[in-house]
Amino acid sequence: MDDIATALRSLARQEQFLDVLDRDAAAARFQRHLRLRPLGSENVKLSMALGRVLARTITADVDVPGFDRASVDGFAVRADDTVGASERAPKALTLNGEILTPGTVPRLVVTPGTATLIATGGMVPRGADAVVMVEHTETRDYADATVGTTMGATVIEVRRGVAAGQFIAFAGSDLARGETVLRAGAVLTSREIGMLAAVGCGTVDVWRRPRVAIISTGDEIVAPGEPIRPGAVFDSNAAILAAAVEEAGGSAQPLGIGPDDESVLSRLVAEGLATCDLVLLSGGTSKGAGDLCYRAVAAFNDPGIVVHGVALKPGKPLCLAVTGGKPIVILPGFPTSAIFTFHEFVAPVIRAFAGLPAEQAERLPATLPMRIASERGRTEYLMVSLVHSDDAGKLAAYPNSKGSGAVTAFSQADGFITIGQHVESVAAGTPVEVQLIGRAHLADLVIIGSHCVGLDVLIDLLQAEGVSVKALNVGSTGGLAAAKRGECDIAAMHLMDPETGEYNRPFLTPALELIQGYRRLQGIVYRKDDSRFTGCSLDAALAAALGASDCLMVNRNAGSGTRILTDRLLAGVKPPGYWSQPKSHNAVAVAVAQKRADWGIAIESVARQYGLGFIPAQDEHYDFVLPRSRLDRPAVQRFRALLDQRATREALIALGFTI
Repeated sequence: MDDIATALRSLARQEQFLDVLDRDAAAARFQRHLRLRPLGSENVKLSMALGRVLARTITADVDVPGFDRASVDGFAVRADDTVGASERAPKALTLNGEILTPGTVPRLVVTPGTATLIATGGMVPRGADAVVMVEHTETRDYADATVGTTMGATVIEVRRGVAAGQFIAFAGSDLARGETVLRAGAVLTSREIGMLAAVGCGTVDVWRRPRVAIISTGDEIVAPGEPIRPGAVFDSNAAILAAAVEEAGGSAQPLGIGPDDESVLSRLVAEGLATCDLVLLSGGTSKGAGDLCYRAVAAFNDPGIVVHGVALKPGKPLCLAVTGGKPIVILPGFPTSAIFTFHEFVAPVIRAFAGLPAEQAERLPATLPMRIASERGRTEYLMVSLVHSDDAGKLAAYPNSKGSGAVTAFSQADGFITIGQHVESVAAGTPVEVQLIGRAHLADLVIIGSHCVGLDVLIDLLQAEGVSVKALNVGSTGGLAAAKRGECDIAAMHLMDPETGEYNRPFLTPALELIQGYRRLQGIVYRKDDSRFTGCSLDAALAAALGASDCLMVNRNAGSGTRILTDRLLAGVKPPGYWSQPKSHNAVAVAVAQKRADWGIAIESVARQYGLGFIPAQDEHYDFVLPRSRLDRPAVQRFRALLDQRATREALIALGFTI
């Protein structure tokens, strides 16, 4: 009870300091206390300069090229000697006795009526003002002087004339001595590094990359690779933030995982401030009892904490502080909240410290295919995936519904839309502007609908053949709606008609075609040591579950094929746990395996995966619905052919499905 009382007092105390600002005001207040400029320069080897920012302007100390050089294989000649040359009337020139390969300094002068063999990159000899391509010549040995050559000399017959300067790159024509090669602020890609190498730069002055200390916090955090324990989570934030720091131009310095101990966190923060230019923590920013990160930073007062709470979704608990001119940022603990607020508030600071320009995000117009509810009072950034619709090549923006706690929500999105803080809902069909995260991934094949491990196998086989696939798991009903709107190539579904018990076909329209997929067995999953279900038939198991008030079920989300089956089996009864509605078979199995529920409906393959008991209920049809307008697409045809292959059938059977 004392621990609960302490936690409640902590909650009340937190209400006093959480002063929520809008996004722009928070960024402005934070940046007002920072010097957003490069932190100093360092000299690095050219081989280590990729991605760095040039700290001073480079001028050429040499000419590039440093001599007149041939740009083709052929013969160095005087252009006047080739005037009028043709296939019918070639011009004969005596060949000089040297070969000019790259790096060879010419010894002989090209005099009138002579030519010198020269390779691409060779130094053009004195007297020559053009190069004849070797393809436009013939070499002959003459035994007399009837053509005006020395007895026994080798001559070339020039069959196409050249102009003065033809096929010669003159000294300084690329870069001249004293010319600016690159200006300060240039980001060094492979192209710029090639230019620096061409003028002889072995080292280069670049802006120092800001060092960013990364501290993960929480007793529940476990480093990847270590054994996981109940209630614990792997530390994904440190990995993704370290990579994001590098992408933004910084140098990540992970300091490890800080437990829920204020003195330890204070020590880690002090270590970060002593060795780095910016300190980044994740977790411990909210109004809960574990706000130890905030306490570890609250001691600073120069100015210390300048923002605690931003009217954003995701990212409200963000905490921004500055001490000794160095930023300290406490990001929310949920992965999507952490990485999103990092890109909004931290990445611009790192880029400025690294001398990089502000990032210019690309935006694309799209249409929202479904109604979205939003929380009034906070600007919401909604992650979306982009797909082509049948409406004249326009894009549809499908919301990612996984939430800020999902590791994959940010990584699998193409971008996000902004919903204003005074908006409570956005209607389906609303035009929106999508700010891209990197590049949009518009795949060869778009599959929307119900998820299944069998579908994962099909996607793997397609991608092995070079077909890029985007799969959006929105449930069978959502997939069917997307197919009707022409927003996908394939809808994966297992919808049962409650009246007839038939799967999928009753829901088709004339614009849709059904392709039979495979069968999978749905049934009751339970723990094998639960005597209420062991050895029972389906009817007996349902009777046992519905007859015990302490027998807790876990349901599925409305609109899923499994939910339709479940409601049919329950015949209107809503037992304890009915309103617990996760969106996948795996989530049902996990709830039962971890004893948060006692039973639910899921497929047999998932029951085996989690070591659960299984009572068959119905053999369901997992099929694919295709808009007829997309049947001629090569990726769709490849998918249809894949379903008929023996190797595909064997792979599905191995997972416990039937064809």
